[in-house]
Amino acid sequence: MTADKHMIALGRRVREVRKGKGISQERLAEIAGVDRSYMGNIERGEKNITLKKSSEVCDALGIDIKYLI
Repeated sequence: MTADKHMIALGRRVREVRKGKGISQERLAEIAGVDRSYMGNIERGEKNITLKKSSEVCDALGIDIKYLI
């Protein structure tokens, strides 16, 4: 799937929040219940994730989903 600007923006925001909280990509993936490589795909904007998965990532980061938009 080709990344579009929305997927890239969401992925960048996930990475920004994750790094700001000092959480490794591997740890975030573990907390969110996804594979580390899948988390990398999200952060690079390569996966068009569902609203449910976005919510799970936000829960793992301890943020409201509105901070990713």
